[in-house]
Amino acid sequence: MSEKVENTEAGQRKFEPVIGLEIHAQLKTNTKLFCSCPIQFGAPPNTLVCPVCLGLPGALPVLNKKAVEFAVKVAIALNMKVNNVSFFARKNYFYPDLPKGYQITQYKVPLAEDGYLEIISDGGKKRIGIERLVLEEDAGKMIHDAVGINEKSLIDFNRSGVPLVEIVTKPDISSPEEASEFFALLRNILIYLGVNDGNMEEGNLRCDANISLKELGKNVLGTRTEIKNLNSFKFLKSALKYEIERQKKKILEGERISLETRTFNPSTGETVLMRSKEEAHDYRYFPEPDLPPLYISEEFVEKIKSEIPELPNAKIERYIKEFGLGIDQAKTLVQTKELADYFEEVAKRTSMPKKSANWILGDVMKYLNEKNIDIKSYPVSPSSLSELIIEVEMGRIPRNIGRDYLQIMAEKRKELKEIVTEEGKRILDENSLKSLIYDVIKENQKPLEDWIKGKTQVFGFFMGEVMKRSKGMVDANIVKKLVKEILDELSNSRRD
Repeated sequence: MSEKVENTEAGQRKFEPVIGLEIHAQLKTNTKLFCSCPIQFGAPPNTLVCPVCLGLPGALPVLNKKAVEFAVKVAIALNMKVNNVSFFARKNYFYPDLPKGYQITQYKVPLAEDGYLEIISDGGKKRIGIERLVLEEDAGKMIHDAVGINEKSLIDFNRSGVPLVEIVTKPDISSPEEASEFFALLRNILIYLGVNDGNMEEGNLRCDANISLKELGKNVLGTRTEIKNLNSFKFLKSALKYEIERQKKKILEGERISLETRTFNPSTGETVLMRSKEEAHDYRYFPEPDLPPLYISEEFVEKIKSEIPELPNAKIERYIKEFGLGIDQAKTLVQTKELADYFEEVAKRTSMPKKSANWILGDVMKYLNEKNIDIKSYPVSPSSLSELIIEVEMGRIPRNIGRDYLQIMAEKRKELKEIVTEEGKRILDENSLKSLIYDVIKENQKPLEDWIKGKTQVFGFFMGEVMKRSKGMVDANIVKKLVKEILDELSNSRRD
């Protein structure tokens, strides 16, 4: 899955990207990390603040226990070692959205470290190492108003103090596609755990990417650059692809890559210099004097572990093994917990998991995409869809009519029985269908003679006539089978 970057000029030096991600996820607690201020996106600016999160003199932090529980839950899901003792530190830097002039975070001994996450594809599994998980507070938000001549920047401190986990991977990612796949899987896990809502547009989940190029056959790592605040999988992939080409070009032209922080401009598809990259010593880390060490017992970890649900990768493997689904089908079905739950309920009721998956990935997903809604808003319940699938797959309702019924069930919020009562008389039973086919053939003797002479292309003519006269309210596969049987029967009788 590694991406090789080649130079088409003389020498053909080859490079491979070395990528690591830093992902910041807000924890879905009711209150902030060190104070009792509520968390609410979209609240009027600077209304969800207090002396603690504003950094006023004399205000002291008190740790939010629920935030610790959520952070431990994430660490366990990422196969990490949860440290029995960890320490908070002050990360000093001066920016208007940081009211205290420092951020309370963790440095030398984080909450958890040394984990991994496996991304699954047709090519198998690839393990991406996770270096550390840090529990920290978020900064405020700068709002830049550049309209007219009164250019100004405003600060909203509502987000200041919201609990975050920072998840830092090892440089094990070898392509923009792998980076996007990892980020998407991690987002999905956080949502399954119920610790983050995955809303990247609101800033609840943000990604920074570190990337350098390494020449193939050499062990020397190149100088890395960091791309900040990538809030979509598409932007992450595009930013990394651009940065690969930019760095390759500079290296081949004999220029040095600078250690720097860049930002991605979606409208141009380019990364742009923000500032030179800070090193750890620039932040002057030192232990947070107002917070004691964080002690986490083995009993606490075991209790949290018992609360973790089946996660996406485990579901994917189970769907493939137990239900016989393809990897792409399984990955699509587990993209949200709600969709996975919906599928499993339908599969359980029908006892036909593969056929249930086909209906959901086909007609149901088509409806969701057209209406721009998710499965939580889908008007057809699992029990109603199951009833329809059983009727269709048992041959009591033609498949194409069943698909029409599903559309009506969704649009009109009606149950299958109501629709069958209203529409059912339009469905032809097999005897009526045979009678219709005989009538079509009787009225078209010339095509019948052609069929008898071996001109099989007239089969489509008969199919079209039958479908037209039945107004499409029959199963095309059944029509195909019966037309073939009747034509063969008439051919044999003529020859006899």
